[in-house]
Formats: sequence, structure tokens, C-alpha cells
Amino acid sequence: MAPLLEAISIGKTYPGGTRANDGVELSVAPGEVHAVVGENGAGKSTLMKILFGIEQPDSGELRLEGRPVSFANPREAIDHGIGMVFQHFSLVPSFSVYENVVLGSEPRKGIRFDREKAIAEVRALSEKFRLAVDPLPPVGELPVGQQQRVEILKALYRDARILILDEPTAVLAPRKWKSCSSPSVRWWRRGAPSSSSPTSCPKCWRFPTASPSCAPAAPSARSRPAR
Repeated sequence: MAPLLEAISIGKTYPGGTRANDGVELSVAPGEVHAVVGENGAGKSTLMKILFGIEQPDSGELRLEGRPVSFANPREAIDHGIGMVFQHFSLVPSFSVYENVVLGSEPRKGIRFDREKAIAEVRALSEKFRLAVDPLPPVGELPVGQQQRVEILKALYRDARILILDEPTAVLAPRKWKSCSSPSVRWWRRGAPSSSSPTSCPKCWRFPTASPSCAPAAPSARSRPAR
């Protein structure tokens, strides 16, 4: 299956000489779930930020569906179908779930915000992926696990084909980890090689400092760790 997203020989060195990525390669096909695992400082977050346009690589190339791409900012990555859920959420606590999800991309009826359509679209997405999120309550009243699902809905609402989860279990109690991974498994089961099938890319792909107890998913043949 042809890769949907490729990172080829990615290198990134920060001011002061810290080399975060050195020749990193990653290949992700539609329907695949990858894991990036490593200790602090292994370069995981840097790679994810490069994929989402927060950081730019010093060397190497990104390819989307075989074509070279570069993202100057997250907006460009979103426009190319890449979504990211950060460890620290960017939600407005006083806003409802649906208001957070559509914020910046609100459906309109003429010049007015179409509240009914926004609620219906968010509810439909939640049901499609079995996220079990009520679109109406204020986000500040939800537990952390539900807030994470709201962030996932934000990415899906913007037609993400590739979903990056940054430290997806860091803010969850162990008993909540299974519910965090369930949407990724459902996307994988839907993983026909089409642009409408989101690819989940949790930040758990193996780096050389990975703990052997993590038992991450095997990387693809094109993938190799940072040095």
C-alpha cells in the first residue's frame, strides 16, 4: 500500500546545538496505527511538531501522497488533512462541546452562526466514531478523558485524514487508557486505502530509549528511529 505520509531523513537541531532529530524516517499508510515510544529528550515531540507545521526541519523532506510538502504553520497542515491532539488541551472551558469543536470553522446560515447545524454535525461525528460525547455541556464540566475526546472531534471536524496524538495517555488514569485507544482501533478497522480514512499516529513509535515494557506496535519497514 502506498504511503499516505512520509518523513524522509528528517533532521532538527535547536539553537545551542541540541540535536533533536537526526535522519528520522517514518512511513504511514492509510489505516495504520503507529506508536512512538521513548524517554524525555528522545525527539518524539519534535518529530510530531514537524509533521504538524509547528517546527520546520533543518534537513530532510515530508511527502504527502508521494508529493513533497512543507508546512509553515499548523493551519497549512490542517488544510492538508493533518490533525493533532496535544497533551495540554486548547479548549475554552466556558464554551460548550460543540462551540469548542467548530470554533474558527463555524457553519453559517447567511451571516449568522448556524447553531443547530453545528450541534447536529458534532453529534453525528461523535456517533460515527463512538466517542460518546454530548455536544451541549460546557467543556469545563467534563472529566479529562471526555475533554480529550473533544479535541479528537475538533480534528475530525476539520477532515483530518492523519491524526497525531501527543502523549495521549499522559493525562489519563490507567483505567482510561483503553477508552483512549478505542477510536484509533476503529479508524484502523475502517482503514481502506482512501483519503477519507483517518490514520492515527500516536506519539508512541519506538525510539532507541524506549522502555522494553512498552511493547509498542511494530514500525513499518520504512521507519527507523532518531539517533
